Amino acid sequence: MKNVVGVRFRPAGKVYTFCARDLLLQKNDLVIVNADNEPTLGMVVTDVQERPSDELPNNLKDVIRKATDADVRIREENRRLEREARKFCRERIMARALPMKLINLECAFDKRKMVFYFTAENRVDFRDLVRDLVQKFKARIELRQIGARQETKMVKGLGMCGREVCCSCSLPNVDRVSIKMAKEQGLSLNPEKISGLCGRLMCCLAFEYDGYVEMRKGMPKCGKTINTAQGCAKVLRQNVLRGELALALEDGREITLNVKDL
Repeated sequence: MKNVVGVRFRPAGKVYTFCARDLLLQKNDLVIVNADNEPTLGMVVTDVQERPSDELPNNLKDVIRKATDADVRIREENRRLEREARKFCRERIMARALPMKLINLECAFDKRKMVFYFTAENRVDFRDLVRDLVQKFKARIELRQIGARQETKMVKGLGMCGREVCCSCSLPNVDRVSIKMAKEQGLSLNPEKISGLCGRLMCCLAFEYDGYVEMRKGMPKCGKTINTAQGCAKVLRQNVLRGELALALEDGREITLNVKDL
């Protein structure tokens, strides 16, 4: 058995599992972990859990220690460096007239690596830009092209529901969203109504999909003829959340019945 915790490196980012060893850790503790063979500062987002070793990945990394005040100061210095690097990179992109847009960047805890995230319509030859960045910051530079979903997750914003977009606050690990999910939930297939700020299908469709599938189990499909206490009826509509069916009787009347009453 091993003690493990979930650690997150960015707000609404993916949660990674690390071995807590014998450290006394709680939620919201800042810790130094060994990620990608380099020290990284993250936040504990789960309680310590005891799990069998055979259920854990073979390359499970350890939490090195709790973060100190000096580590927190280093994080603040890195954030100031990121602001400087963001400004410099945008200036060089404009100076070199590169068809790309800088979205975000991350500086490694030890300042040895900087990762720049950008969007572009096509492939971009950014070799000269990399040389500019290496010469300026004396670090290993990586430029990563991202898609519309990742851009929205980093930039954030408000969805049509009036809340912050799910991908940046509550659903960091959505892998796939399909039109089938919208159909299963009985939503209009108008792209304007089921698309998020990124122009792709809304992430919340995936979040609610499993719930709708479970609630729809045992409900007759639309167009099907069923027997009721008032005679044969055709299913017109389903109200999955209420567990109700709108039915058309043979005499033309429309009634609403709860699935439990069938």
